[in-house]
Amino acid sequence: MKTKYLRMANKPMLALLIPLLGAAALVLPAFGAQAGAVFTSLYSFSGTNDGANPRAGLVQGSDGNLYGTTVGGGTNNLGTVFKISTSGALTSLYSFTGTNDGANPYASLVQGSDGNFYGTTETGGTNNLGAVFKITTNGVLTSLYSFEGTNDGTNPHAGLVQGSDGNLYGTTGSGGTNNLGAVFKITTNGVLTSLYSFEGTNDGANPYAPLVQGSDGNFYGTTEAGGTNDLGTVFKITTNGALTSVYSFTGVADGAYPLAGLVQGSDGNLYGTTAGHGPFFYPCAVFQISTNGALNPLYSFNAPWVESPSGLVQGSDGNFYGATFGGGRYSNGSVFNISTNGALTNLYSFSGGKDGGLPQAALVQGSDGNFYGTTGSGGTNNVGTVFRLTVEPVFQAVVLTNGARILTWSVEAGGTYQLQYRRDWTSVNWINLGSPVIATGATHSFTDPSLIDPWRVYRVELLP
Repeated sequence: MKTKYLRMANKPMLALLIPLLGAAALVLPAFGAQAGAVFTSLYSFSGTNDGANPRAGLVQGSDGNLYGTTVGGGTNNLGTVFKISTSGALTSLYSFTGTNDGANPYASLVQGSDGNFYGTTETGGTNNLGAVFKITTNGVLTSLYSFEGTNDGTNPHAGLVQGSDGNLYGTTGSGGTNNLGAVFKITTNGVLTSLYSFEGTNDGANPYAPLVQGSDGNFYGTTEAGGTNDLGTVFKITTNGALTSVYSFTGVADGAYPLAGLVQGSDGNLYGTTAGHGPFFYPCAVFQISTNGALNPLYSFNAPWVESPSGLVQGSDGNFYGATFGGGRYSNGSVFNISTNGALTNLYSFSGGKDGGLPQAALVQGSDGNFYGTTGSGGTNNVGTVFRLTVEPVFQAVVLTNGARILTWSVEAGGTYQLQYRRDWTSVNWINLGSPVIATGATHSFTDPSLIDPWRVYRVELLP
């Protein structure tokens, strides 16, 4: 059982003390959607066998462990694959050699329907132009494909996604017919088919992000450059390689240079970020875009030192979570969430010390409801970390009228919550109010009609 103490005004509190005001009505100011967050540093990389400088996010395997890659470190200082428990016990699974297996994996892994993990390396392979590999949960790695630099592309920076047809789909940031990047599909046995080579005009150029398969069966992605204004694009592509340009960025409220991939929200829209900056200091932005190309800018980061917001993940509370490379209180990056209406909350600012710094990758929400991620620097040895972020419930509003107290707090859909009270600060006994409630939305309200106690202290427990 995890006790989730409610917080007010983003300051830790054990509970909320509310007086009985009789017939008088009092509405306390709402504290917004801002949630308290508990940060835990799980692991600091050493730069040796365990790896160094993870640039990619984590993926939770079917065994409950988290799996990831580091771009450096390992036996040959060419990167590693690792697994780590949600409590921080890390096992190094593989050290790349730079030959057929590849080197310097910048991308996260994907677990295939066969239980194996699949990934890419930006360099290494037979031609030193990158490779595709699969690896078991025990660390047995098989090299599936080495890029050649012609139609197939070169130097894949992004990870793979498994389509509904069982094939894996990915992008390369360069190579292809015009040396501007390509889209490919590859079987789990290593048979690669080049689907599309970018031309740099309306279709875009240099895709550095992974694809996402939409509910319509098409794949959607971004290019860092190209398009009408040479500021990047959103595109869709069929499993047969028919590509349609969905949107060209303008460098205004929508930002420019999308480096991160897209995620499809529960509302059917796609959500993503732009890296911004460049010679004209284009803004970094968060955007929403329909599959038909109607783009809605949600938020522009106004700090000039914020760079390259990561891709987003939709949490069970309906909000989207991400990280920034730079920015935050200490200019070492931050973790934020943002609603579908564009209300952004900074949840944590990295110091660049033992907690890590400069996160580049998207977060993953574990089966325990917590968010997990990596930083490329900082930590005990300044070569990166793995961290956990726990988002706690907060009071949204408290209404007191005629002795009844109506309490509203933030929840995660599917979570089971028990509201409790005690009669004053000194009491040691917590008393349940009502029965446990399974949350169905982003907030839940409960009315306490008691007229007995002049004071009550409230808390909420998140039940297992």
